[in-house]
Amino acid sequence: MNNTIKIKNRKAKFEFEFLDKHIAGIKLSGTEIKAIRMGKAAITESFCEFHNHELFVINMTVEEYSHASHFNHNPKSERKLLMKRRELRKLEKEVKNSGLTIVPLLLFINERGLAKLQIALAKGKKIYDKRETIKDRESKVRLARIKKDFN
Repeated sequence: MNNTIKIKNRKAKFEFEFLDKHIAGIKLSGTEIKAIRMGKAAITESFCEFHNHELFVINMTVEEYSHASHFNHNPKSERKLLMKRRELRKLEKEVKNSGLTIVPLLLFINERGLAKLQIALAKGKKIYDKRETIKDRESKVRLARIKKDFN
């Protein structure tokens, strides 16, 4: 199987501080998995919510499959995440009690050809934390330039 599909949520690293990471399967229809294998998906604006003790990813965009007929899927529909019941209970308790959120980080195809979503239990960063992140990144770039000029 082609294992090169890795769709990242680059904005999440800047907006959130990750506390715990998990891998979840996604319940997809036939045209959705074909579109993901072609790399036509985005998780930038997506987030996860609980409905009746089940976890769903919301606002994940999977573009319509070009070779499908009228049986194509809805690009922005909610998709159920597949995890062990024990993990779901633990995550739901954390979200309800602590006010944390669940953010998708990476959508990928595993070695068996199944679509998986890496999710993280996250806490939102404050504005001063974001400024600190920018400052650290700029100092690393400056240091790399100095090292390059020195060599």
